[in-house]
Amino acid sequence: MTRMIFVNLPVRDVQASRAFYTSLGFTINERFSDETVACVVVSESIFVMVMERSRFEGFSLNPISPAGTTEVLNCLSCESREEVDQLVTKALDNGGATWKPAMDMDFMYGGSFQDPDGHAWELNWMDPAALQGDAAPEAATA
Repeated sequence: MTRMIFVNLPVRDVQASRAFYTSLGFTINERFSDETVACVVVSESIFVMVMERSRFEGFSLNPISPAGTTEVLNCLSCESREEVDQLVTKALDNGGATWKPAMDMDFMYGGSFQDPDGHAWELNWMDPAALQGDAAPEAATA
């Protein structure tokens, strides 16, 4: 069985979120979308469900975190340093905001942004040799 992940995010404006995430190169699965939710397809196994806040509240026993707080950090792997930079640039050019400065550890590189609703996204590239244990993993804990 292939595991899948569905990240559910409350948003103020589903149409604006659709436009933002498609500007990053992701697609929308219309079968699981309507005027209150959009199913953003990040990959074959990763989906982001952007939901109107009132619809999101129906799925949670707890209140939505207030603006200016962080409840979750979403981290997405990238295939290269260039892809990290490209996605950050696209996000900032299409309504996203700067979040943290870029991180460069030689074998690992990362960038980040906030979507229009303030959800934090980190982007990470790691040298494939580091995944095989050929790089210093102790440097990865920052």
